[in-house]
Amino acid sequence: MGKVVLVTGAARQLGGRFVRRIQRDPDVDRVIAVDAVVPPHRLGSAEFVRTDIRQSSIARVLAEHAVDTVVHLAVTGGGPGMTGGARSAVKETNVIGTMQLLGACQKSPTVRRLVVKSSTSVYGGTSKDPAVFTETSQPKALPVGGFAKDAVEVEGYVRGFARRRPDVAVCVLRFANILGPHPDSALAEYFSMPVMPTVLGYDPRLQFVHEDDVLDVLRLAAGEPRRGTLNSGTFNIAGDGVLLLSQCSRRLGRPTVPLLMPAVTWLGSALRAVGATDFSPEQIRLLTHGRVVETTQMREVLGFEPVYTTAETFADFARGRGTGMLPPERIGRAVHRVAGLLDVDVSDGAGEGAYR
Repeated sequence: MGKVVLVTGAARQLGGRFVRRIQRDPDVDRVIAVDAVVPPHRLGSAEFVRTDIRQSSIARVLAEHAVDTVVHLAVTGGGPGMTGGARSAVKETNVIGTMQLLGACQKSPTVRRLVVKSSTSVYGGTSKDPAVFTETSQPKALPVGGFAKDAVEVEGYVRGFARRRPDVAVCVLRFANILGPHPDSALAEYFSMPVMPTVLGYDPRLQFVHEDDVLDVLRLAAGEPRRGTLNSGTFNIAGDGVLLLSQCSRRLGRPTVPLLMPAVTWLGSALRAVGATDFSPEQIRLLTHGRVVETTQMREVLGFEPVYTTAETFADFARGRGTGMLPPERIGRAVHRVAGLLDVDVSDGAGEGAYR
């Protein structure tokens, strides 16, 4: 008998793609896809069970199908342009849903592996943060709201579960910002704005991970460990290198408008109010201070090597955005002409130093 894998969050784009991907694993016998709504996409041969993980019914699903591997992808920041009620529902799914799922896993005699999708946003974002975060780094200030706070709480519950069920291999994957041809995030909406507001005086360093690499590392974490690797623990997942926000805007051909912090905060509130984009305080902190993580553990312990660098991930994303108001090559030439007059180096080399 092969593995029986349960995947939460199957109605979202990433969850649906992973459900279809994991079915091709020769060690997997059945895939149980779970969500509170019917997915708008195909799930292949997976069995879809419509259930809300915030309810105790998730325990019956685990028992009825004798699930041995759980991949928890229903921890999300939601979609852009959400109303207040939708945000509350997302938070409940993230936190209360995770608690219910972990309670069901704790009682299940068949569950042997748990993979949880988390985020590097758990490190927060302040001016006092280190240049590079490792998995053991503690944030200078814990996130006070939004998806980052949800992720911190989720990881706390997962650590408690791991102590109570030491026989279960638990893997927490902290993803950098996920981009690709089919992104589904507030940051992707921000990069799609015709004019990108930025915080005056700041040019943050950003890291990205390609959605195809996300699927590959989830599949690796859900499988049996290869020799010399360990599919349990907490791992930062990101592509090599960094990009400055100014480099991102030039590659998209979209101009930026530097604003004072109070103006950026007001604009973010206004955009959220009209449902244009989820320009949250959490995202504003990222676009002010940036965030870079070390990925040595990802390679040496988990045994995963991303196919795409940060720059390649962004390039793949940019190809699907179309040409902005200003052609990228014209922006690049103008920047370099000004730099030549000022005798400064503005190399757009995608942040040559790879963080590993």
